[in-house]
Amino acid sequence: MKNKDRMNLDKPLTRSMIIIRITLGFLLLVTIYGILTLDSGGVNIPGAILETLNNFKIIFFRPFSHRLSVFDALYEIIITIALSVLITLFSGIIAIFLGLLGAQNLAPKGITVIVKAFVAFIRAVPSILWVLIFAVSAGLGSTAAVIGLSFHSIGYLTKAFSECYEEIDRGVIDALKATGAKWWQIVFQAVLPSCATYLLSWTFLRFEMNFSNAVAMGAAAGAAGIGFDLFMASNLYFDLHELGLITYFILAFAILLEVIATRVKSKLKQK
Repeated sequence: MKNKDRMNLDKPLTRSMIIIRITLGFLLLVTIYGILTLDSGGVNIPGAILETLNNFKIIFFRPFSHRLSVFDALYEIIITIALSVLITLFSGIIAIFLGLLGAQNLAPKGITVIVKAFVAFIRAVPSILWVLIFAVSAGLGSTAAVIGLSFHSIGYLTKAFSECYEEIDRGVIDALKATGAKWWQIVFQAVLPSCATYLLSWTFLRFEMNFSNAVAMGAAAGAAGIGFDLFMASNLYFDLHELGLITYFILAFAILLEVIATRVKSKLKQK
């Protein structure tokens, strides 16, 4: 082992290794310079750290609210879940059919290229930007949030579903075609039943992502739900106690959704 270590140390530095080391050294110097500049500019870094820790203490160990009751928080959580369910439902149904057109073993090559390029463009644009784009025509609110998040979710699920369809053995599809089965018969009798477990798994995963996005859109786009209360508590009222209560509600429901999704996936795998 010692000889191997010595051999590795004796190896000459390559050009890429030299560039990486220079880049890391430069970033280290910039970081040190930034810290020193902040400190010399009157920013009390130790005091800021203590203040941050105190804020965390208030948020996570003293959560309560005089303005928002437990029933109000539950109602807002239900609205957020309803928004995420609606987004996932719309995007999932559309993505199932777009995924069929994007699968190379089910659709002509020209159509698959167009579909994959289209959904790649959708995924490249952040979801918040899609919401703001649709907010121009629909106005800020739940409508723009649902349309924008559904648009981005379609691009995500279409890619996942099309890759699942492409994993099906092409020999099975050719055998069905040889028996005279039409395209829709192949899809509903072979493709979708074979991919049902994976489709549900990807849909549950996207539902969890849509829940967190719906919370964020409640603040950014003015949509209803717990996200709007989170925005009000952290900006307008600046009530750290209420912020902690809302954070715990969001975490509790996120964990609950994860547990439900895990149990559903395990039951599907047993079948």
